[in-house]
Amino acid sequence: MTLRLRPPGPGDEAAARALHEELRSDGFSFLLAEGTWEEVLAACARDAAGTDLPPGRVPADFLLAEVDGQVVGRVSVRHRLTPTLLEHGGHVGYAVGPQFRRRGHATEILRQSVARLRDLGVERVLVTCDDDNAGSARVVEACGGVLEDVRTVAGHPPARRYWITT
Repeated sequence: MTLRLRPPGPGDEAAARALHEELRSDGFSFLLAEGTWEEVLAACARDAAGTDLPPGRVPADFLLAEVDGQVVGRVSVRHRLTPTLLEHGGHVGYAVGPQFRRRGHATEILRQSVARLRDLGVERVLVTCDDDNAGSARVVEACGGVLEDVRTVAGHPPARRYWITT
């Protein structure tokens, strides 16, 4: 069972939209773009290339996490931080579908994301999680995260802010 991070493709719509609906109840948006699947894929390609980005967006890789041919989660690997991302959001935003949790997938997603950022020249990776999300805190700590503080940003619940040295 090897987890692989990869860009979404034409055959991933059903799985990605199903996970989007499942995670919506947790207040988490699995997909970061709206529209037809072709429009979603085009937005992912623009984000990765850093072209035609909307204000406040940074170059980022939107990658699906796949195990044995099945999409189990996703990650957004942001290549740099804005002042907003420095306060809330960080370099990495990941999610694992509820039926795939507690199998080590989130830890592997974060581990591979940190390696990707290291390859991009990022020396310190910021990862945030809701203060009450003990599972995510354990994942970040397992990947070397050192808690800096817990912050409350308007419109968001209190968030733990961790730094991982690449």
